[in-house]
Amino acid sequence: MESKLKVFITGASSGIGSALAEEYAKQGAIIGLAARRQEKLEQIKSSCESLGAQEVKTYNLDVTNEEESMSVAKDFMNLKREGIDVVIANAGVAFSDSLSSGDPKQINQTLAINILGVSNTIIPFVPSMKDQKSGSLVIISSIASFTAPPYFGGYAASKVAVRRLGDSWRRSLKKYKIDVTTICPGYIKSEMTDVNEFKMPFLMDTDVAARKMIKAIQAGKKTYILPWQWRPIIALSRLLGQKLSKI
Repeated sequence: MESKLKVFITGASSGIGSALAEEYAKQGAIIGLAARRQEKLEQIKSSCESLGAQEVKTYNLDVTNEEESMSVAKDFMNLKREGIDVVIANAGVAFSDSLSSGDPKQINQTLAINILGVSNTIIPFVPSMKDQKSGSLVIISSIASFTAPPYFGGYAASKVAVRRLGDSWRRSLKKYKIDVTTICPGYIKSEMTDVNEFKMPFLMDTDVAARKMIKAIQAGKKTYILPWQWRPIIALSRLLGQKLSKI
């Protein structure tokens, strides 16, 4: 099935990123997959091709590198046909703050990848979307952007930052008919959550999450929280001014 969709995804070598790629592949999309693990990317590429993707190109990319990010965006926009339809800034890490180490390297790495990775992914595509007066920009934030989890302040702060970037960019780009969707997942089964030894409320399968995210993107949702059980919890917490850090 041939699709008009041309989709670029960072953090595409596993978890949410790879699941999104496979769902778009079923729609016959042209897909750009970016991540640092080339071997994993090639596996996802093969899977996407077998599922019906029109074309798949992989990019070994460090999203904190501005020049690499711009070069990759330019290359993908010229692939098959000019332009871009959907850009998903999904690359991210969930390292602890390592507060007791005396070394800020780990928290700084979290902040750099999770925040600069979004701006480096999204901004190179904006001029093309403005010219075509269409497109969807997608930022993967987290329910942690509404909480203050102990030991993971850097992660939570980075997810607040990118959610606010999405809010601002949505207003800035509305007149160009560009949608900006910020997705705030709870616990989604992935390599990132597989290491957790604690109980994860409302844990959702990755493929289910990907399908729901794509529906939200297609509908032009502004901020999309999933699983749905988190929405009343977050709304009530904000209303009462309470923290969710103990959940």
